Amino acid sequence: MPLRNILVGVSGGVDSAVATHLLREQGFEVQGMFMKNWDEDDTAGYCSAAVDLADASSVCQQLGIELHTRNFSSEYWEHVFSYFLDEYRAGRTPNPDVLCNREIKFKTFLEHALLLGADHIATGHYARMEYRDGHYRLLKARDGNKDQTYFLHALGQHQLQRALFPLGELCKPEVRRIAEQQGFTNANKKDSTGICFIGERKFKEFLSRFLPAQPGEMRTPEDEPVGGRHDGLMYYTLGQRQGLGIGGSQDGSGDPWYVVGKDLDNNILIVAQGHDHPRLFRSELTASQLNWIAERPASLPFRCMAKTRYRQTDQACTITELDADRCRVHFEQPQRAITPGQSVVFYRDDECLGGGVIE
Repeated sequence: MPLRNILVGVSGGVDSAVATHLLREQGFEVQGMFMKNWDEDDTAGYCSAAVDLADASSVCQQLGIELHTRNFSSEYWEHVFSYFLDEYRAGRTPNPDVLCNREIKFKTFLEHALLLGADHIATGHYARMEYRDGHYRLLKARDGNKDQTYFLHALGQHQLQRALFPLGELCKPEVRRIAEQQGFTNANKKDSTGICFIGERKFKEFLSRFLPAQPGEMRTPEDEPVGGRHDGLMYYTLGQRQGLGIGGSQDGSGDPWYVVGKDLDNNILIVAQGHDHPRLFRSELTASQLNWIAERPASLPFRCMAKTRYRQTDQACTITELDADRCRVHFEQPQRAITPGQSVVFYRDDECLGGGVIE
């Protein structure tokens, strides 16, 4: 498919700014689009999107390209945020960035790009792609520390054939150096680390606006009380240490407390002492909502590598059961804090094969 007109998702950050510049340098016809995906009237005093839009406008003006703006708040609420709330309501810890990429950045944005006459879309994601054996294949970025294929594993062939990742061969320091050389005002802007499109709000305060908290007891795996209460199961995730509000020692070790489980039926947070408590480790998981980017495993057992959280070192595993939407995964080594609602993502060498949601 020839590359002519490219619409870049310009977020106001340094990555999308440099991605836009690189495409311009290569001679493509480039335009930008700033996506507003959260209605800020819902959160008084939070104006990050206005700053981001100003930075995006500055970059596009400097590069001499048109900047379109679109409000996808309703799509974000329907396809991402409602799922996010449902998962927390069910006691799981969702990963909205995966859904945001699939439903907003590489679906709604792509649809608008095609309506504007673009042939392809581009983003500032750190990932690479190649076309091989009749399929588009998603590959890890050269910068292993910034690689974002974990968050892109739910994309399909239709999306990848229209997508470009200009930063895939670059390391983050190179990206910032290019931005400084171009005189971009956001060259030293810090990376965003908050929930996709919602930003870095105080999480408990933000979530409590949408879900009523139900405080309850904290107890050990042996069902002993620990002298504290939790603020609501939705605020805690497996392996969490911070924010428990309990000290002291019941086992005489003096080790800190960690979340090791949730009793949803009785609204009890299960905690234990020690970073490596046995309750935090398991060797198997079941995943659903599977997506295979290029090809499903041809036969079982299927050996590959996997991550159960972003930036985790790839872990050797075997897919032992597989149907249309679910699979069973066995790891060679027990894994710490495998968290329901998060993603398990499969790899073969540098290729991201796909993934699913941990049950």
